[in-house]
Amino acid sequence: MFKISKVFTLSVIALALMACSDEKGTGWTPDMIPEDVVENDTTSVTDAKQAPLYWSVYEYGLTGELSHTNSNMPLETWKKNIDWVSENLRPSGYNMICTDGFMSMTNDLNVNAQGYMTHYAGIKLTDLVQMCKDKGLKLGVYDNPLWVHAPLTTVIEGTNKRLSDLVYDPAKDKVIKPNSTDLFTWIVPSHAGAREYIDGFFKYYKSIGVDFIRMDFMCLFETGDGAGDMPGRGYGRENYKLALKYINEAATKYKVFTSIVMPNMFEDGAAEKTTNNMARIVSDTYTGGWGHVSSWLRGQKHYGWPTFHNQFDGFVYWSKITGRGKIIPDGDFTRLNQLSSAEEKAFVISLQLMAGGPIAVADQHNTLVNGDLKYYTNKEMLALNQDKFVGKPLVGDITNEESQIWYGKMSNGDYVVGLFNREDTPKVRAVEFSRLGISGAMKIRDLWKHTDEGEDIRVSATLAPHSCKIVRLSKAAN
Repeated sequence: MFKISKVFTLSVIALALMACSDEKGTGWTPDMIPEDVVENDTTSVTDAKQAPLYWSVYEYGLTGELSHTNSNMPLETWKKNIDWVSENLRPSGYNMICTDGFMSMTNDLNVNAQGYMTHYAGIKLTDLVQMCKDKGLKLGVYDNPLWVHAPLTTVIEGTNKRLSDLVYDPAKDKVIKPNSTDLFTWIVPSHAGAREYIDGFFKYYKSIGVDFIRMDFMCLFETGDGAGDMPGRGYGRENYKLALKYINEAATKYKVFTSIVMPNMFEDGAAEKTTNNMARIVSDTYTGGWGHVSSWLRGQKHYGWPTFHNQFDGFVYWSKITGRGKIIPDGDFTRLNQLSSAEEKAFVISLQLMAGGPIAVADQHNTLVNGDLKYYTNKEMLALNQDKFVGKPLVGDITNEESQIWYGKMSNGDYVVGLFNREDTPKVRAVEFSRLGISGAMKIRDLWKHTDEGEDIRVSATLAPHSCKIVRLSKAAN
């Protein structure tokens, strides 16, 4: 049974997580790619996509792992959560249930002879797909096209190669850490047959009704670092870029949305931003709370994964590569039940929507606090997501308090401005509209209070600690 652990997040909270090592010195060169796989890459992910709104099993799995109990979600619990999402979140645009780590990920060759995952938490994926479909939802899957789930004797469809031909070969593969082992059994993209295996992965998932894939632990593959004490050989920058190239080709071909998790994002995300729809920009949610939103290792930038340990720092810094038609920044899962105030709950939803990120609900049918559903279902805030809105901070310096003022333009010409207070004391936040490129007065509407506030040439507010004010600006009457 294959089970993925996320205990490495304990190291994050303990401040012991180390940055990934430099990607230089791998010994791997492009001329090692077989000639039959070298061709022009014509695919891209530059078409504007809507950041997903969905529900994840993350909280259930993490809770089981931390309590040292079976993390596999029972079928009855699946049904309760799916029913809850369908009834309470689907009407607001949340259209997907997604798997994660923690639970068993296995292959039954009688179900799929190519070796791809067929069962999650002991349940057939096709059964989970149908359970979701019956409730008007889709299933997203946590898996990685570089992971091996089946016996190494498994034949790669369309080739004369087996899985054994795709995995690490010390006689020819030069890795960063040759004396290490791997947490996962990875395929090596430069091996003949790897491209076909990756293509088959996306073809398979699309065929069973899955068009969203979350691909994890990419820093371990690239450099062998970044996941606490979890081992990795590190297959190098060129192998990593080649893997992303093949993933992009196949995902584009089969119209599957790709979300990359734990990427090093070297060179300002040069490899990731052109080959994936979405990328994680912050460490795991873990136990959540204000720490994950704003305070964990605040202001500390790391080389490699994770660049930042809290959402606010991550969204500010990586805003330099986001925008309509660009890669979507993923702030990981939301656990409203771990936040201590109404202000913090509105803050975390607002931050993610202002940055153009997804909302991935991890609260469950029996853990969301009564009355808190309203934070997930605020129609005026969710309109940003539906519009594919992507905002920017006034300044990109995370140490400057003006990075707590965000703004962006809706497709109809309206502007949205977000005033945030990350601090533990009240703060006045204000911005003149002229600084945002707006001339004259604008009508102001508060998107959380659902009230119109007249016309002005600026917006200001005295904000309580850990609170925000989000307003929509539209043209004033002549």
